[in-house]
Amino acid sequence: MTIPPLDAIASVETFIIDVPRETPYLGPLKDGEFINDKGYLIRTGNRSIYPASDLTVLIKMTGESGQVGWGETYGIAAPEAVKAIIDNLLAPVIIGRDPSDAAVIHEDLYDLMRVRGFITGYYVDALAGVDIACWDLYGQLTGLTVAQLLGGRRHSTLPAYVSGLPKATLAERCDLAVEWVAKGYRAIKFAAAVSDEGIVQEMAALREAVGPDVDLMVDLHWKFEASEAIRLIRRLEPHTLYFAEAACQPEDTEGQARVAHGIGVPQALGEEWRTVYEYRPRFEARAMGIIQPEIGHTGITQFARITTMAQAFHMRVIPHASISIGIFTAASLQATAAVQRVPYHEYQHSIFDRNLRFTDGDMGCVEGHYAIPTGPGLGVVPNDDVFNYIRKV
Repeated sequence: MTIPPLDAIASVETFIIDVPRETPYLGPLKDGEFINDKGYLIRTGNRSIYPASDLTVLIKMTGESGQVGWGETYGIAAPEAVKAIIDNLLAPVIIGRDPSDAAVIHEDLYDLMRVRGFITGYYVDALAGVDIACWDLYGQLTGLTVAQLLGGRRHSTLPAYVSGLPKATLAERCDLAVEWVAKGYRAIKFAAAVSDEGIVQEMAALREAVGPDVDLMVDLHWKFEASEAIRLIRRLEPHTLYFAEAACQPEDTEGQARVAHGIGVPQALGEEWRTVYEYRPRFEARAMGIIQPEIGHTGITQFARITTMAQAFHMRVIPHASISIGIFTAASLQATAAVQRVPYHEYQHSIFDRNLRFTDGDMGCVEGHYAIPTGPGLGVVPNDDVFNYIRKV
């Protein structure tokens, strides 16, 4: 017996969204940092490039029924590359496919580039956005949330940790942390890339400012060799560090494992990995105690597979949240709602709050918790305002 399709994909459209910001991501520019003529800056603290605006790639997938699914993918650097991959490679080959085959479509698209650098990078980012749109369209057609499609909604809200304190001085960052605690948030992460007064000094000052009952985390931005990282993290532990994120360079699997085995707090890793194949060797090496999948890199299909494997290794899940207009944030909340061990979800307040105006739905983050959208699919849709920020290619 042949099962009739729910719908057939009729078109896939892509849009680069470019939203100006007054203060660049991670805070004001430091000495020696500047915005180049293409709109990017390099943070000297971690030698990474960032856009001066909020850049992302939005995907619109329309079925023959006229129903629409929305996706979004990581597009903060050269989003034109992601758009070209979707427009030229991915979209043409999925026309006519049934969106209820979302996981199968993901596997088929992954296979297309198996001999051309398929494991990571822009191709898999592009695939992530298409995958999110496919799941959203599937949910729209069935009237079910993505969490339900993934097996069930375990959480109606998720604890949020405040990510980043984008102020120029340590005193200002401490004051901002106190403000967040007063709003009901009980976890804060600071960025070592801008800890100009010293990482240990910043940890100590923040602990004194917020008191003993707030979880404090640090993002080390891949700055250290393993032995250096172990010594540093050991100095942070007396201040009750909750986790240390990304101590070594992402490709240094052995160093990551050395750090994890040499410290007394969980190491958190994973924002830069896109598939279960990248996670697996780190799981096996026990290179972390917390994983941080970024759905703008993984899409929903791989996110679900990664978090299922994390459960088998008894590791906790604290998803990463990057620059987004809210579509893949909603996807992350939906996929996370189906996961067991989730103490927190990252809350990029300087991005989420200002860009929430671009989506319609009941997603929000107040008093220390995300509200997971309740509508079908992702539970949110982009509104007309976002299309005022399309970058012409």
